[in-house]
Amino acid sequence: MFVLELTYTAPVERVDAFLDAHVAWLDEQYAAGVFVASGRKNPRDGGIILAAGVDRARIEEIAAGDPFSTGGVCAYRITEFYATKTAAQLASYREELPS
Repeated sequence: MFVLELTYTAPVERVDAFLDAHVAWLDEQYAAGVFVASGRKNPRDGGIILAAGVDRARIEEIAAGDPFSTGGVCAYRITEFYATKTAAQLASYREELPS
């Protein structure tokens, strides 16, 4: 599983110019089964996305295709972790530690 942390590198007004395209991109990743949850940070200086079901190379490729990335208005920090414990509703995302 991955935590994708977006940090805006441009004023929010410039970020907002890419918002509709970003939301459409999010919808594509949800439809593909990659994204689990997402939302704005508070204060609004970026966002967080939880992703699963793909490898590191693929998640980096997906992040690079975000209109916020291609538009040059955010930077990504990608953290991989093993979801060894989850709420019951997220049981399908539980992982075993590698041997």
